[in-house]
Amino acid sequence: MKKAATMIEAKTKEIIKKHGGDKSSLIAVLQDIQEQYNYLPKDALATVNEEMEIPASRIYEVATFYNTFSLNPRGKYLIEVCAGTACHVQGASRLMDKLQRDLEIECGETTKDNMFSLEEVRCLGCCSLAPVVRIGGDIHPYLTQDKIPKILGNYRKQG
Repeated sequence: MKKAATMIEAKTKEIIKKHGGDKSSLIAVLQDIQEQYNYLPKDALATVNEEMEIPASRIYEVATFYNTFSLNPRGKYLIEVCAGTACHVQGASRLMDKLQRDLEIECGETTKDNMFSLEEVRCLGCCSLAPVVRIGGDIHPYLTQDKIPKILGNYRKQG
C-alpha cells in the first residue's frame, strides 16, 4: 500500500509541475489526476494540498461540485444513463433497470471485475437521439434493452 501511495504522490507531483503549480490550475490538475486513475485518490488530493498549498476543504469543494470528478474508484468504462426529459420519456429508466440486472450492480456502483461503473446523469445534450447512454465516452443513441447485451459484450472484448 505504501508503494502505491508513493507512486501516486510522484505522478501527482509530475502533473502539478506540468501545470506550473499555480493555484489557478487546480481544475486542470484534478482533471489530469482523474484521467490517470479514473478517480481522485485521497493520496493524490493530499499531495495537491501540500504541493499547491490549497486548503483540503477547497480541493474537496471543487472535486465534489463537478460531476466529472469521482472520489470513488470507477470501472474502466463509465456507463452514463441519461435521465433528461427526452430520454426519460423514451424509456431511460427501463435501460437503467436492464443495465443493473445485466451488470449485477446498482446505480453508483462498479462491477466486481472493475470493468464498468454505472451512473445516472441529468442530460447528455443528445435529446434528438433519445434514449441515450454514454459508455466510456461513446454515445449509444436510440438505445433499446435488447441492444444492451451486445454492446456490453463489445466493451468486454476490448478489455
